[in-house]
Amino acid sequence: MSQATDPATLEQILAAAADAAGTTAAATPAQRAGWLNAAADALDAAADELIALANRETHLPASPRLQGELKRTTFQLRLFGEVLADGEFLGATVDHADAAWPMGPRPDIRRLLTPIGPVLVFAASNFPFAFSVAGGDTASALAAGCPVVLKAHSGHPELSARTGEILRDALVKAGAPEGIFAVVHGQQNGVTALKDPRIQAASFTGSVPGGRALFDIATSRPSPIPFYGELGSVNPVVVTRAAIDARGEAIAKGYAGSFTLGAGQFCTKPGLLFLPEGHGLEDTLREAVAAVPAQPMLNERIAAGFADGLAKLSEVAGVEVLSESGGTEGISHGATLLATTAKAFLADADTVREECFGPASLIVTYADQDELISLLGVMEPGLTATIQGEESDVDWIRPVLPSLTRVAGRLLWNDWPTGVTVTWAQEHGGPYPATTAPTSTSVGTAAIERFLRPIAWQGFPDELLPEPLQENNPWDLPRRTDGKRQ
Repeated sequence: MSQATDPATLEQILAAAADAAGTTAAATPAQRAGWLNAAADALDAAADELIALANRETHLPASPRLQGELKRTTFQLRLFGEVLADGEFLGATVDHADAAWPMGPRPDIRRLLTPIGPVLVFAASNFPFAFSVAGGDTASALAAGCPVVLKAHSGHPELSARTGEILRDALVKAGAPEGIFAVVHGQQNGVTALKDPRIQAASFTGSVPGGRALFDIATSRPSPIPFYGELGSVNPVVVTRAAIDARGEAIAKGYAGSFTLGAGQFCTKPGLLFLPEGHGLEDTLREAVAAVPAQPMLNERIAAGFADGLAKLSEVAGVEVLSESGGTEGISHGATLLATTAKAFLADADTVREECFGPASLIVTYADQDELISLLGVMEPGLTATIQGEESDVDWIRPVLPSLTRVAGRLLWNDWPTGVTVTWAQEHGGPYPATTAPTSTSVGTAAIERFLRPIAWQGFPDELLPEPLQENNPWDLPRRTDGKRQ
């Protein structure tokens, strides 16, 4: 297990990140894309070593889980290279001087997004590649032109250290400055770095208590900074009567597969299933859950937390266990499906609406559309909300949609929320407590926007403007000029 980074080394890392910020920000998009592609190539080349380390420390299967996750990690590094090549992320905007402007004579004003500065990234436990050292937060911050200080997760310290070495070496060899990236270990060092005035933004993926504590630190600094925390999420699924009639068995099996995938340790795990009264899927659900074998969880702490959360949920009045599988042995847990009524759910919404991180989920039956809307009305927001419906349900679903959009950043129709593809249109966020910044995403190309801030340049001579704003557009970027896209 890696020891906590000593104070002198932490200071050197923070100083190096601050020193590298200017060089990193001044690098062209093409240069930064080259750094990211080199990093992706280096990680791919070390796949066998890294996957073996991840398997040993997290108990996640090498194939297909960890192989696929590492592939996702290097893919998103390369995808941000495409974002850089595209150039639209800079939001370059030019308003020429206009003496006839209706609000009075307008000066020459040009606006551009610029790197915010050194970023502190807190790695996650449940995705040792995709949301860890070289994951999406790191990739998007580097793409934005920000040095990254990575706080390693204690659940996979050796993997974090080795991934960090490979990533940093690849970046520097590709031309990035020495302080572009570093890994630090130790909980207190994460707090110390978060308080340091040289850190200009931070990101986090993890629990509500941990994320909220860090958010409070970030916003109570003498100079508060943006804190992009992804916290808890229950991810409700609403099933209509028509959908049950058309494909009830497939829905039951799909749901069981989704909430038990990866031992239920996905932030998008569906934790609530809203079914109409008299749905008739009990036997199918019991069989589907009973067939799920016990799976090892990430570590003892998470396994113990799951056991405590499940016990708390099981003790709620009106909640009964519908099906169990696999039992418990060490850090391995089987799946548990519970059920309750709308009345019981509304009576104790504080407990039943909380995320239970692991292979457990809760069915809630509803009588009609009005009762369903009441149930959704007491839910805490999350990352996703899913509808399993039919085309004939359009008029019935439409009044429910405002309740779903209130509680989720991503809505799904006839799909399952586990599996968050990395693409241009993706949104992985939502109102608190899903995240601390509901206007942003931590997955997809828009994630780069978190680590950029706008600057307007008024009346400057062309030769003093940043290149993306100069009159001849030397980087050939997409721009809005005098209100029109070019």
